[in-house]
Amino acid sequence: MYFENFPTFLYDFKINGKTEYKLVKDISQNVRVRKEILSGVTLYDEYDIRDGETPEIISEKIYGTPLYHWVVMLCNDKYNYIDDFPLPSFELQKHITNKYGIGHEYDIHHYVNANGFIVDSSQGTSISNYDYEVSVNESKRRIKLISPTLLNTIIKNFKDLI
Repeated sequence: MYFENFPTFLYDFKINGKTEYKLVKDISQNVRVRKEILSGVTLYDEYDIRDGETPEIISEKIYGTPLYHWVVMLCNDKYNYIDDFPLPSFELQKHITNKYGIGHEYDIHHYVNANGFIVDSSQGTSISNYDYEVSVNESKRRIKLISPTLLNTIIKNFKDLI
């Protein structure tokens, strides 16, 4: 659905020495929902992503169809499923082990003081690699969602940009 209204053009493909022309979508169109619409804080509901939820699942729950997954992503400036959304617990465990190595998951990552600022080891409490990665992962859980009653307005404005 995201690319549905993008313009198309003829592209010449060289296949087995022959030129074939195919109609393709111009995916280079970098269209974003208008900032003035998205900047209105009252348009949003906050949502905490549950373990294993994808933008499609969230879209289905909130908007009644998975086809508006792109609205969930654009409204939150999230474009990468792996880096921008929280990993499920089992994937987070694998990520931590892959990143730090077997046996180093609970090594010290850094130290923080009572205010949460990073300090040297003599002035703070240690934070393990595991705790650090869990904290980063958890920080990705809260997202903004456009109210279902405003969804048609957002989609109309999006189509007007194309």
